[in-house]
Amino acid sequence: MDSEALHIGEVASRSGVSVDTVRYYERRKLLPFAQRTEGGFRLFTLEAVERVRFIKQAQDLGLSLDEIGGLLASGNVRECERVRDLLRAKLSELDERMRSMRDFRRTLSNHLAACERTLKEQGETARCPVIVTISNTRKGTKEGAKKGSREGERKGARKGK
Repeated sequence: MDSEALHIGEVASRSGVSVDTVRYYERRKLLPFAQRTEGGFRLFTLEAVERVRFIKQAQDLGLSLDEIGGLLASGNVRECERVRDLLRAKLSELDERMRSMRDFRRTLSNHLAACERTLKEQGETARCPVIVTISNTRKGTKEGAKKGSREGERKGARKGK
């Protein structure tokens, strides 16, 4: 056996994944099919370890396995353009998620400030302003829906007369 040849368990161990993950990546054609010994054992090169590590890092960055497969394809100009476009799209998605998270953080911060203010001003008699706000919003939505359906029922009754 070549000194660079690794069994699947060694690839998995060095890459920090399970043997099943290595097999799955091979089935998905993210790894080249491994040569086999006469006994049927897979033999991978050291490059397979680096490739599995790349796949895991790319997944951690939010890329799907399909997208990673595109990145691992040949390195010609068209592929490079596809990679560029994919990275632009991922950056755009990430920017939007970050914007959304900042908005959500601001909302939570406002709720926290309202809670602290109410507790300081009202002490033991305080009603949680967040729960009150959410309850009133929910009631308003339900009442609006009920009112809308009642108006529809009345209009329908008038037409039927």
